[in-house]
Amino acid sequence: MKGYIQVYTGNGKGKTTAAIGLSVRAAGAGLNVFIAQFIKMGDYSEIKSLKKLSDRITIKQFGLGRFIKGKPSEDDIEAAQKGLHAVKSAILSRDYDVVILEEGNVAIAIGLFSANDIIKILNLKPENVEVVITGRNAAPEIMDKADLVTEMKDIKHYFNKGVAARTGIEK
Repeated sequence: MKGYIQVYTGNGKGKTTAAIGLSVRAAGAGLNVFIAQFIKMGDYSEIKSLKKLSDRITIKQFGLGRFIKGKPSEDDIEAAQKGLHAVKSAILSRDYDVVILEEGNVAIAIGLFSANDIIKILNLKPENVEVVITGRNAAPEIMDKADLVTEMKDIKHYFNKGVAARTGIEK
């Protein structure tokens, strides 16, 4: 099976949810999945669920669990670089059929690594590996490299009425 490069971006809700859904579908089909969560650190609801599928889905976090405003710290950059190394290793290992860079677009946008860093890894991708990169503000170079780009468009969101992120729905 040929693997493609997918990008889920935009300001609307659903990018991570789509990637997690794809990982569950892939695992159900007997495929092995590696998920690198950039920026995030913590016991999110998806982590709890995906642990039940740990025979097929590996999820690792490469963030320090804080919101990055302005220039990222050296520690934030180091955590993201470890994540990039893990993604490259996962792609080249041939142990995984699907590799997901969750919030990879955001990591680029805030300066944790460059779009070129990702493109170099994508250029090494074996033919059969599917790669998914999520997060708002996808770099034009990443979208150009992708075979599929989906933009989640925010038309209406209850967040604008003061509804905070809810466990099991947004977090």
